Amino acid sequence: MTKKKYYADILKDIRQNKGKHKELKTDAKILIVDGLNTFIRCFSVIPTLNDNGIHIGGLSGFLKSIGYAIRTLNPTRCIVVFDGKGGSQRRRKLYPNYKSNRKPNLRYNRVEDIANAQDEQQSMLMQLKRTVEYLEEMPITTMAMDKVEADDVIAYISQQIYDESEIHIMSTDKDFLQLVDDRVHVWNPTKRMSYNPTRVMEEYNMPSHNFTIFRALDGDKSDNIKGIPGIGLKTLQKRLPMLFEDKKVELDDLIKYAKEHQDDAKVLKNIAFGEDTLYLNYVLMQLHEVDISGNTKMNIMRTVREEIPTLVKYKIHKMVVEDKLWSAIPNVDNWLQNFVTLNKYADLKKEKNG
Repeated sequence: MTKKKYYADILKDIRQNKGKHKELKTDAKILIVDGLNTFIRCFSVIPTLNDNGIHIGGLSGFLKSIGYAIRTLNPTRCIVVFDGKGGSQRRRKLYPNYKSNRKPNLRYNRVEDIANAQDEQQSMLMQLKRTVEYLEEMPITTMAMDKVEADDVIAYISQQIYDESEIHIMSTDKDFLQLVDDRVHVWNPTKRMSYNPTRVMEEYNMPSHNFTIFRALDGDKSDNIKGIPGIGLKTLQKRLPMLFEDKKVELDDLIKYAKEHQDDAKVLKNIAFGEDTLYLNYVLMQLHEVDISGNTKMNIMRTVREEIPTLVKYKIHKMVVEDKLWSAIPNVDNWLQNFVTLNKYADLKKEKNG
């Protein structure tokens, strides 16, 4: 089969089978893991050392965290998505200062065996590489698309490829809350809590379908996206009550309202004068209609369609011995049980694909 024919078949499959994946039990309930978000969180907060006194918090924390999520959520398939090389080229074209506040010498963890930022970077890269090696021996699909952030890939998978499957996105990134509905939930591994529409409403007093506008107003310091001055949940509830009602609010309508009432409150005047900033923030942060190339979409589809790896227990046991993870994962067999059911679903998918 030629490369052109292969991609043509993928496009045909997208058009004809969009939304039909739920027919297969293997795709009924999918856990999609924000790989780098999960790894950095573990690396930063878990001080665990192996038996040689070497920091392994990123590696061991990731493995335990994903195991716990699988045991709790009981998915039929797991996909781990990492940021691609170069990050989001599209966002940097729109906003050159995107993530420019991230300092190369920033320290994430202060464990004793890491002397400085350079050593920490080396430790982080080694642990991340090793994490991927573990994933390759598990019934888990792993992917990263060049010049595309994991957020966009995860959104595309959940909104376009598996648009009828039950989706659980594992991440602490609040941007994913905009995708929450009756079908898509967000699993926060730090809080060990799943965000459905009710949970979002309880925590923010706001329906998830208005969350993108809230994020655009509030900004995101971690990504160097500046929000509108004077924004806070209490202020918004008072001055923009429509955001907290069931009806979906359109950005144009909100800005129009702010302009018409800008003399009533300073925050409304800030929104009116910050119209361009608000539109830019919305484009940068919205995930419902991700702007990625057709080639990237085909590569995502191809990766999703690839055969799911089989759980290779003896290799993982060998890696645990090599990495001296006994203090972090004292009972490897019990931990591996988290992945047995996933392995059965992977085998079922192979049988169906024949």
